[in-house]
Amino acid sequence: MRLLPALLCLLLASNAWADATVPTRDIPGSKDPAWLKRYEGSFIVSHEQRSFDAVKFPASPLVEVPDQTDANNNRLYRAKTQREVEGEYHRLLYIAPADRAPLEVMRNYLDLVVEAGGKTLFRCTDTDCGGELEGNDHGGGRQGLIEQLYPQARIRDENFSNGKCTSGTTPREQHYSLATLPDGQGGERTLGIITFQVGEKPYCDALTNRTAVLVVAVSPKARERKMVTVSSDEMAKALAATGNIALYGIQFDTNKSSLKPESVDTIAQIAKLMRAQPTLKLDVVGHTDNVGDAAANQKLSQRRADAVVASLVEDHGIAEARLTARGEGMGKPLADNATEAGRAKNRRVELVKR
Repeated sequence: MRLLPALLCLLLASNAWADATVPTRDIPGSKDPAWLKRYEGSFIVSHEQRSFDAVKFPASPLVEVPDQTDANNNRLYRAKTQREVEGEYHRLLYIAPADRAPLEVMRNYLDLVVEAGGKTLFRCTDTDCGGELEGNDHGGGRQGLIEQLYPQARIRDENFSNGKCTSGTTPREQHYSLATLPDGQGGERTLGIITFQVGEKPYCDALTNRTAVLVVAVSPKARERKMVTVSSDEMAKALAATGNIALYGIQFDTNKSSLKPESVDTIAQIAKLMRAQPTLKLDVVGHTDNVGDAAANQKLSQRRADAVVASLVEDHGIAEARLTARGEGMGKPLADNATEAGRAKNRRVELVKR
């Protein structure tokens, strides 16, 4: 029995040593976009690909957002100038070969931009980028640049993995570039690149002082429109049966409350329902996923609910007294926010019968 504590410590130490390793191949399922080269000898340690997403790339130094914190109690930082784009999304995190400095790797990426006929929109180094020189795995401090391109809410890497060790480190040196590249079809791809030296982190010694490369790339791509408009009769049946219905045909741009054109049909069906039932009163309730700050999501969901009510009143002549707008933020998810499918289900407008 006396040997158990010593054996346990030895086991933990050996497991910890095995957790972070110098990569010799890309992690399973990862690959570069066909149009984007990597720095020679680098390996992918974390990745995410989405057929369609939106990104706000910092295009100026980060500044503190007064009196706001994120879900991990870090003070919120944002760039006053941003490049907001939508399209096919790739996030790639690489470990570069040994003895390659962050500046050297960044210069190679900038050479690629020039060779492809692109342009650099913004560059910064270390604390000149604003915020904290910090990774994306901390709390109670200040947000940094890495968190802008790879937020904590998007981390899917296992604890003590090469990916988690790399993005969660406190960088010792950091370079950022925002660039655009022609896509060959009249559009522009957007590329955000952060090169940094991996700092010390428990269980991650194998990667300390190695150069890492975080790349977020967005290519123009039309969003697939697969929403089926719910008819007024279907809404009436759901409200009679359960008192509420979740609608996904009401669409907004990321972090905005203005209605997209594809929302017109669903709102028209709500109006048709209310004309068919003159005594019906509804709460229009906005919901978000968990990406971003809780307080900001609360305000966003309220503005979106307000926008739906305003359209019903102003565009369809529904009496305002029959409608109440309410925002629930990210507090009442219907699905797991750990997946894009779950987050998509949580982003909704609900009708609740009063």
